[in-house]
Amino acid sequence: MNSIASDRTVRDATRRLLRQLGLTTVFGNPGTTEIAFLTDWPDDFRYVLGLHESVVVAMADGYAQATRRPVLVNLHSAGGLGHGLGQVFNAARGHAPLIVMAGQQSRTLLRDDPFLGATDATAFPRPYVKWSCEPARAQDVPAAIARAYHVASQAPRGPVFISVPADDWDAEAGAPVAARPAIPGFAPDPAALAALAEALHGSALPGIVAGPGVDADGAVADLVALAERVGAGVWAGPVSPRCSFPEDHPLFLGFLDAEKRATAAALARHDLVVVIGAPAFTYHVYRGEPDVPLPPLFVVSDDEQVLARADTGTGIRATPRLALRALDDALDRTENGTPGRPARAAGRAVGRAAPPVLARPAGPADGMISAAEVYATLAELLPADAIVVEETPSHRSVLHDHLPITATDTGFLTTASGALGYGLPAAVGAALARPGRRVVAVLGDGSAMFGIQALWTAAREGTPVTFVILDNSRYAAVRLLGEAAGGTGIPGVDLGGLDFVALAQGMGCAARYVTEPAEVKSALAAALADDRPHLLHVRTDPAPPRMY
Repeated sequence: MNSIASDRTVRDATRRLLRQLGLTTVFGNPGTTEIAFLTDWPDDFRYVLGLHESVVVAMADGYAQATRRPVLVNLHSAGGLGHGLGQVFNAARGHAPLIVMAGQQSRTLLRDDPFLGATDATAFPRPYVKWSCEPARAQDVPAAIARAYHVASQAPRGPVFISVPADDWDAEAGAPVAARPAIPGFAPDPAALAALAEALHGSALPGIVAGPGVDADGAVADLVALAERVGAGVWAGPVSPRCSFPEDHPLFLGFLDAEKRATAAALARHDLVVVIGAPAFTYHVYRGEPDVPLPPLFVVSDDEQVLARADTGTGIRATPRLALRALDDALDRTENGTPGRPARAAGRAVGRAAPPVLARPAGPADGMISAAEVYATLAELLPADAIVVEETPSHRSVLHDHLPITATDTGFLTTASGALGYGLPAAVGAALARPGRRVVAVLGDGSAMFGIQALWTAAREGTPVTFVILDNSRYAAVRLLGEAAGGTGIPGVDLGGLDFVALAQGMGCAARYVTEPAEVKSALAAALADDRPHLLHVRTDPAPPRMY
């Protein structure tokens, strides 16, 4: 192992700090402005190379989501950061704790507007980073990284950015920077929580809306315990990028649509709704104002902006796990302090809504493969703790209908922003983060092409990811929503002619075409048994599915 005897240079001091912070896995695509950072790369560090910067950021996002820890991303000056910004936007929406560090041209050249110089580097990624910095002195680089670590990992989590001039790394180190423990979550105001406990105790038909923050905080088991205790039906928040409640649980009621009228109608059955770890609410289309008012709401979130912009309800600021555990204690006090009122019986929400129907779908009349058939077969074959990474926008509702996510620890990941190119590389990152778990990425043909370079990294790193491409030869979500909004003759939505088997094999992955319904189960079983990355190109029915 290469060793560092002392902190002679900024590079030495930074590597020592990165070890202490656990940031020794680095996702990157280097250029000349990164050479000084990468030279004499230590044997105890891992550099995960991606072939495009957006792929690099999305791989790091999947890794950070699966580990619930910050990760370092190494990009190349303004051009590399620009290529990666779409996935930085996604990381911001998904609260991924990424420390994005890009090289800058040497300080000695910056006054001349040099080749590869980043003009106003810290402004470039805003507003989609929590903090952005180019250190004033070379000696300040380690302190900037330490601060970036704490900003990224402090709730609400999110990406940060540091621009480091190339000649800083060989500069003489300054005073040592000590690694401090990560800043923990925060508990709710006791009076606000007591009010929520009293409201739940007095509710006849409570409902819960679970958002991605619950799973991100490792609090799914706590949410299940709360729902069972108060007998609350649980909805998944609109377009949630994580699964925060097991979908086979009898209290699970389904998925809220990203549309006001449908959300209000679904929640109208409740006399109280508690939103935990989610906005209230995320919408994608507008079809008029609701016919019914929302019931009384409590919104529990660690994000002050979510609480501030909510149209209605009582906000409680807290990280989900501490909020749920404090609420359990508050319910004890409420129930024990109310003479003559029995404690809530678990399970009284059962039957308020039919559970998801998971019957095997019939294939299309012409014998083509349906997305429903693929998802239903995956439901049969996947191990219970599998991680499903999804990016099939037009088939999201079909996934919900036929592939319940049951894992209570990061069982599901998808794009939080709608920016395409997340799913394929994020699956690679998640597999690197959790090598003991099976990872399956189900991707649309259009979505897959935004991150196809990650197949090369999957092969290089030997990640046993099963990639399933549902090829309907179009950007179906654009067509569906465009036509629903009254658009006609919309160009740029028809694809076709993409050979994902050839692409995968050209990057070192095993691959197979699946064109007949009878092949689906055997092909999926073989791919899931493969310890190598394995891609299935599935020709699917182009008939439009339903959306919201």
